[in-house]
Amino acid sequence: MKCAYCGCTQSRVVDSRQSEDGTSIRRRRECENCGRRFTTYEHIELVPLMVIKKDQTREAFDVEKLRSGIVKACEKRPVSLGRIDELVREIERKLNNQSDSEITSENIGELVMEGLKQLDEVAYVRFASVYRQFTDIETFRDELNKLLADLKTGTTDGKPVR
Repeated sequence: MKCAYCGCTQSRVVDSRQSEDGTSIRRRRECENCGRRFTTYEHIELVPLMVIKKDQTREAFDVEKLRSGIVKACEKRPVSLGRIDELVREIERKLNNQSDSEITSENIGELVMEGLKQLDEVAYVRFASVYRQFTDIETFRDELNKLLADLKTGTTDGKPVR
């Protein structure tokens, strides 16, 4: 690691600590040439995800755009920002664990709907109405009937609800 003060490439690690969120390591270093100390951070380098939109254009995955959509669906609902952030992290983790660096917007939407269904039914219906572009009351009713059937059987698309 190059010293921030003299440019020497010889330094030793004096202290290492994990960051509070667990996503990086903070290292205190001491330059062997000038003796001054400086801090470096080590992060996992993730392959950037590209989202393939419905019109086949591509754009970089934006976690804030994902969070904003979920916050909007949960507006005026008893859902804490902490639970929303947990859902966002879970979706982001699932996306990063996939083998492909390109993901469709439909796949992201389904992950959001799956998470919202477990988090808050009203937020789920709000999101579904925009995401699935309900055009009439019949489509809306069909989605509500699916949700009610899942709640009655204790499943979500055939999977037990946690």
